[in-house]
Amino acid sequence: MFKVFFQSIVLLLILSGCSSEPERIIVAKNSKILAFGDSLTQGVGANKAQSYPSQLSNILGINVINEGVSGEVSEKGLQRLERYLATNTVDLVILCHGGNDLLRKLPKAKLKANLAKMINLIQSSGAQVLLVGVPKPAILLSTFPVYEELAEEYNLVSDLESLTDLLGSPAMKSDGVHLNAQGYRAFAEALAKRINVI
Repeated sequence: MFKVFFQSIVLLLILSGCSSEPERIIVAKNSKILAFGDSLTQGVGANKAQSYPSQLSNILGINVINEGVSGEVSEKGLQRLERYLATNTVDLVILCHGGNDLLRKLPKAKLKANLAKMINLIQSSGAQVLLVGVPKPAILLSTFPVYEELAEEYNLVSDLESLTDLLGSPAMKSDGVHLNAQGYRAFAEALAKRINVI
């Protein structure tokens, strides 16, 4: 009897370790979430109410601030983030940046360094980071490796695949590099699975 019970406990532990549930960031209901990025955060390809920050705010019932700037490269984003965090307090930053560096074929090392500095700024401010993986432009999209490297190095909760998968689906895009309203909704739903509101 004890042997069967012990085997059941071991099996449960093994199965729980194999759970497909993504890691989650815990935030309170009165938290402020900052969505920081470029045109994909701004919501180019849909109207403002259909951007992923607006849709995520509706899903979670939490204020999600949209700080997306179309066309911005990571060097400018780093400067803007530093200014923003110097005068504003947030609890979580969803960092989705670097797509314009990749489109312009800027150096990988510079992109990684700028993203790392952004992560350090966010963590130094006392906020949590949810890192979003951005794909490198190609016929077959795949998330650019620096995002996985940074997620591992900083032990971050991340979503490395959702944006890449959605941008690989013509039905979810408004053009070659932006989502449409349906795509932003799916992106918001994917991010919501990584945020636990208590």
